[in-house]
Amino acid sequence: MAQQLLDDDLWKLIEPILPALKRRRFRYPGRKPIDNRQALQGILLVLKTGILGNICPRKWGAAPA
Repeated sequence: MAQQLLDDDLWKLIEPILPALKRRRFRYPGRKPIDNRQALQGILLVLKTGILGNICPRKWGAAPA
């Protein structure tokens, strides 16, 4: 199981200042967005460990290799 870098108490403080997810367009919708928490955990993992983004755990929304 992947380590939680962002606990629930800290997330409750950060979540209100992040922008809401935009609705996808009907035509040319593009890639499905991931949750803000998943994105932030991926950023924190890369900053903490220095690994490449595509090595992040899949449960955090990492793209398949």
